Amino acid sequence: MSKKRQLRLGAFLPGSGHHVASWRHPEAQADGGLNFQHYKQIAQTAERGKFDMLFLADGVAVRDRGQTPEELSRSGKVVHFEPFTLLSALSAVTERIGLTATVSTTYNEPFHLARKFASLDYLSGGRAGWNLVTSATEAEALNFNRDKHMEHTLRYERAREFVEVVTKLWDSWEDDAFVRDQASGVYFEADKLHIPNHKGTHFSVRGPLNVARPIQGYPVLIQAGSSEDGKNLAAQTAEVIFTAQQTLEEAQAFYADVKGRLVQYGRNPDHLKIMPGVFPVIGRTEQEAKEKFQQIQDLIHPQVGLALLGGMIGGFDLSQYPLDGPLPDLPETNGGKSRQKLLTDLARRENLTIRQLYQAIAGARGHRQILGTPEQIADQLEEWFVDDAADGFNIMPPYLPGGLDEFVDLVIPELQRRGLFRIEYEGHTLRENLGLPRPANQFVKANALELVGASA
Repeated sequence: MSKKRQLRLGAFLPGSGHHVASWRHPEAQADGGLNFQHYKQIAQTAERGKFDMLFLADGVAVRDRGQTPEELSRSGKVVHFEPFTLLSALSAVTERIGLTATVSTTYNEPFHLARKFASLDYLSGGRAGWNLVTSATEAEALNFNRDKHMEHTLRYERAREFVEVVTKLWDSWEDDAFVRDQASGVYFEADKLHIPNHKGTHFSVRGPLNVARPIQGYPVLIQAGSSEDGKNLAAQTAEVIFTAQQTLEEAQAFYADVKGRLVQYGRNPDHLKIMPGVFPVIGRTEQEAKEKFQQIQDLIHPQVGLALLGGMIGGFDLSQYPLDGPLPDLPETNGGKSRQKLLTDLARRENLTIRQLYQAIAGARGHRQILGTPEQIADQLEEWFVDDAADGFNIMPPYLPGGLDEFVDLVIPELQRRGLFRIEYEGHTLRENLGLPRPANQFVKANALELVGASA
């Protein structure tokens, strides 16, 4: 008998929580972005809940969205730990939960990234994961010797080659290359070293990597883009997709679309886990959940809400338009195209004003928002999971630590009772827990195919 399919869960953990006003919540850790004891606590809570992974988003700029310093001063999300540093520290205080973070292919070099993730995989015992993004803001360009952001299609071309270089570097050494034979004086077997010597359009990288092949072969590859370029890149490279859909029908269409693209790359659809973001507000009753949501909504300052919306809809200044008027028609962005479309569609579908739209996204930022009792939350997660809209979810607590505590203590047991979620971890590595195969070394595979061809 085949094992019952289990849903996958990520804990998406920005310092004080996901709501734009989370830091103002009376029970939130206002300095969470730079408080290691806080992160240690929530990481261990997520592990207690048997989450597959914790996830850190990142950008290499303060996202001021054109605000003045006075306007920006109301934002509680301007400073936070650099992810590699934080995940390395968390690897020492956790045992099973995956440790994943966003790193941009636009403002990094492949050798640096390959080396850091290989190191994290060893520090954590095989629990590292890389959320591959191409960056979406002009502010990041200004910190890296550019006066504007690289064009969208070009960013994805660079990203595809970036992944090619990184995987070659991870495959520099065969798994058993390092014999460390003290008697003979042989540290590694010379024929098990493969120098990538990559020369391409965007990168020239000789290698090899000065870290051994990661424990997982490759850290788990995650992707978050939902544009056409993003979906094609995910079909080629991703093993997990973090995505945003509002309705069951939209999620089912995305799920079928992306899974269907894997065949052309010779990939098994089961080796890609699609995990939409979910922003849960949990109450003992549905009314209590609504009241808790309204409590945090009342903390939104209009300048903060307007800046959030303007940034997410493509970096446009919306201050010249009436807050209680409709969202204007906007040109296509060079930033996140899929999120711009999602928010524009939401505004048109529900006839929302600018104020109503920023209120609607202040918590989930375009991801799915669900309010209710633990049973109602579980019902909605189960529906998407059973009806082929998701393989799991990236959980986005409204504020931290309380929002995560409630999910672990109230919703996880309900999912376990229904047989939808694990009681214990299946393995020690992130790949093992996600049910993903360990990739073969591409150089070993190529050599084996050459031998087969020569003997034919």
